[in-house]
Amino acid sequence: MKPYKRTVQYYETDMMGITHHANYIHWMEEARVDFMEQMGFPYSRMEAEGVVSPVVELSCKYKKPCTFGDEITIGVSVESFSGAKMTICYDMQNKNGQEVCFARSEHTFLTRNGRIARIKRDMPEFCRAIERSMSNDFGAQTERDE
Repeated sequence: MKPYKRTVQYYETDMMGITHHANYIHWMEEARVDFMEQMGFPYSRMEAEGVVSPVVELSCKYKKPCTFGDEITIGVSVESFSGAKMTICYDMQNKNGQEVCFARSEHTFLTRNGRIARIKRDMPEFCRAIERSMSNDFGAQTERDE
């Protein structure tokens, strides 16, 4: 799968001229939706089947500031998947290959009425797509020594 690419927009910067930290989280969501599209099970399909995937935990390690016009590449990988929860890693790099942020998001799966979704039973195609993605390296590293 291809990493997600985007260019830092002016409105995403703050008075210091660097990207406001909240925007990295928006980029993670964009990259996750793109990742699901590439793996053959778009988020829109998940919602159409009555399942949502809210974030239950989030961590970001900011390594280098991004500025207006920077080209950012986001490698996405599934670190773990239990059927009830999924952890996704995001490795963000600038065009020089320097890591600017490493992040993780943990998601659960709920039905529209707020109950735990039975993903393995009700969405086997999604489970297979996730498992296929975990057997390949799609750009994000999951181990950090720093």
